[in-house]
Amino acid sequence: MSKNFKGKLFVFSAPSGSGKTTIVRHLLNQKKFNLEFSISATSRAPRGSEVHGEDYYFISANEFKQKIKADEFLEWEEVYRDNFYGTLKTEVERIWALEKHVIFDIDVAGGLRIKNKFPNETLSVFVKPPSIDELKIRLKKRSTESEDKINMRISKASVELATAPQFDKIIKNYKLAVALKEAENLVADFLGITNTVSNEE
Repeated sequence: MSKNFKGKLFVFSAPSGSGKTTIVRHLLNQKKFNLEFSISATSRAPRGSEVHGEDYYFISANEFKQKIKADEFLEWEEVYRDNFYGTLKTEVERIWALEKHVIFDIDVAGGLRIKNKFPNETLSVFVKPPSIDELKIRLKKRSTESEDKINMRISKASVELATAPQFDKIIKNYKLAVALKEAENLVADFLGITNTVSNEE
């Protein structure tokens, strides 16, 4: 294994409910891309069947703050009060040690910070939902959060949508099959490999 391996970074950001997680999971299943998921750290409690070390690294708010002081994060954000998310520097090191490329399913602000830190190695992609109304419908269908939390996410989404032009590419997730093909083509192009999937329906 080469210690000098420096892979690419693929950042997928979007308002909650836009479908970025579905796109990222699809890309991870494409073995030709040699991708590994960057597991974010969070101070929130696990939801549903979420597993520590697979979905997130679940740590306390106090521990999170200590790691911020110790400069252990590539990026971090306090999304809501005492509700932190971030990417540990060791996570990218872990994936590059496997000689794989890193894929992020990450908050908009965090995604832009990664791009700023690794401008040449990163492809940043913004996943755009059909509309704010559609976003609200998708979040309600999840049935994982209160009406208040959903409304907070919706107001945050309006702000996040305004950042879309700062990303390298925008995928409009109006029709999932089309968005998945577009995502594949973007990743293949950035890696300089031929993708056999056409963009046509």
